[in-house]
Amino acid sequence: MRGEPMRPETPLPVVIVGGLHSDARREVVERLLRTVPGSVALHHDLSGAAAGTVRRTVRDASGELSRGDTPLVDDCACCALREDLVPELRRLAGAGPAGPAIVELWDSVEPRTMAEVIATHGGGVLGLTSVITAVDPALVLPCLGNGDDLADAGLAAATHDRRTVGDTWARQLEYAPVLALVENEAADDEDRALLAQLHPTARHVPVDSPELARLAFAGFDVESAAAAQHPACALLPQEADEAGVATLVWRRHRPFHPERLYRALEDLCCAAARSRGRFWLADRPDTLLAWDAAGGALCVETAGPWLASLPDAAWDLVPPMRRAAAALDWHPEHGDRCQHLVFTSPALDRDGVVRLLDSCLLTDAEYAAGPEAWKRLPAPFDSFLDPVY
Repeated sequence: MRGEPMRPETPLPVVIVGGLHSDARREVVERLLRTVPGSVALHHDLSGAAAGTVRRTVRDASGELSRGDTPLVDDCACCALREDLVPELRRLAGAGPAGPAIVELWDSVEPRTMAEVIATHGGGVLGLTSVITAVDPALVLPCLGNGDDLADAGLAAATHDRRTVGDTWARQLEYAPVLALVENEAADDEDRALLAQLHPTARHVPVDSPELARLAFAGFDVESAAAAQHPACALLPQEADEAGVATLVWRRHRPFHPERLYRALEDLCCAAARSRGRFWLADRPDTLLAWDAAGGALCVETAGPWLASLPDAAWDLVPPMRRAAAALDWHPEHGDRCQHLVFTSPALDRDGVVRLLDSCLLTDAEYAAGPEAWKRLPAPFDSFLDPVY
């Protein structure tokens, strides 16, 4: 139809490359530009957001092709990125590059957010083919153990950004199915073991490997990736012990005593470089709680109801992956309610963590008192699970 913009016959392949390790990230992007014919890289630099704008650049293997500024949205550089990213990718799709568009994320931008933006608003013009996190193995533990706020590190994407370096890095690492590793002589066996245990299902690929370009087109399913991150069905690491790094998987069905667990939180969140999972409290038997800790900082959040607390009719509205995960953990008395926490760290005190966690469960006498008595237990978690506005 006359006047309508031309729509490409096939979606523009889009590859996301992210990660806090900026030198490694740039190396990965440059490698893809050199090895994938016709590819272009799109990058939004958020470092100048304090001045009111975000700088966008587009380049190929020969150098910069264009640049421009986009204004802040609601004093949020990341919001400006979201508003500008899809239109710019659509423009590139209309220009018809032979190769993919490589979206190089800024340091603290999390790939899940941008992957979902592209998938939701791509409109058949854009096809997300891979998400890659660039990794310098020698920097994995320093970043993971960094409890500084992003704002203090000069990496906040908005004035209200309350994330820390450690938890941001953990999410960047664990979301991507491909980890592109740069060479660093300072990395040792402990660094590599830590990386392998943090995300054992990812493909770990050297940046100079021909496989990197192939994996850039391997395909990516946003819904499956989101389900794999949901606390109810997350693909958590398995037990491991290598090169001084250990992963402990702690599973129980008995509920936590809320007060004893609350008192143990500081020791538990500092017991490992990374811990995550799902759990339940005796005074909140219907609420699935998510545990997410890195850098000595712990986030506990509600993640919806346990399936056992829902009426049968509601199960049809639950995604199949969630139902399958519940079936694997099903208990004749508690249903899918369970404690499933995973701790990964160099020099992990396995026995000490197990003893502390076990001591936070209901005792035999408390358990025998039954659910109605459990609901009358002290409820210290109410202050941040049920905030008052």
